[in-house]
Amino acid sequence: MSAPGWPLAGGHLLLAAFLSVAVALAARRVRALSISGAAAAALVGFLLFGFGGLRGAAALLLFFVTSSALSRWRKRDKERLAFEKGGERDAAQVLANGGIAAACALLLPLFPGQVWPLLALLGALAEANADTWATEIGALSRRPPRLITTLRPAPAGSSGAVSAVGTLAALAGAVLIAAVAVWWGLGAAGVVAVTLGGFAGALLDSLLGATLQAQYRCPECGTLTERRVHCEGVATKRARGFSWLGNDLVNALATLFGAIIAVLLGLSMKIP
Repeated sequence: MSAPGWPLAGGHLLLAAFLSVAVALAARRVRALSISGAAAAALVGFLLFGFGGLRGAAALLLFFVTSSALSRWRKRDKERLAFEKGGERDAAQVLANGGIAAACALLLPLFPGQVWPLLALLGALAEANADTWATEIGALSRRPPRLITTLRPAPAGSSGAVSAVGTLAALAGAVLIAAVAVWWGLGAAGVVAVTLGGFAGALLDSLLGATLQAQYRCPECGTLTERRVHCEGVATKRARGFSWLGNDLVNALATLFGAIIAVLLGLSMKIP
């Protein structure tokens, strides 16, 4: 395993800061991020660019570019489905998806030559990408999704709902990020560990979404939603789950789980 592509020097960190701010501003310009989301993205980008080098930057950009593009893909169709996700990402959403990976990047110089921080970083981003692909592509499946716990039909975009198309998309999204493991010298075993870690995290996201995540019902239209306000200002009422366990926290827990699984699998396969 080789070290990150750039040395940790003042000039490198300055370049990382410049590039991360430039990318965040570009994303804000195309309305992929809110103002708070752009600030959070600049921070996450700085940590991954600065401490993960070119390869950390590549993994982050693969996730961000593909997820942003998919959120806009067939946007009108998703709007007709009353799709709740997508659009501008705020700071909480950015940190929920990229915060664990950014924290793992900070560990790279503290544990030089060790494989587990790299696996954790890639596993976290693989989960975030897998979940985003599953959500954005699966919502447009011609067959209605089903709750992962009961297999009963559920509205497209519902928390905890899965489909064959969405599941395959999740696997593909994890594989895309896992491909960076080859560049990092982790070999085929690293690709397998990161892919399975990301995919397992996406499944946990669906499981938590169907069981413990807070869901609210709109008294006006009867829709089950993640929002506390629905139907032009109507306050929703909690129908199930814990009020403190929202979608952003579920996403953060799922990325952490993806990182842990990738590490455990990588160590069990004795990746050098």
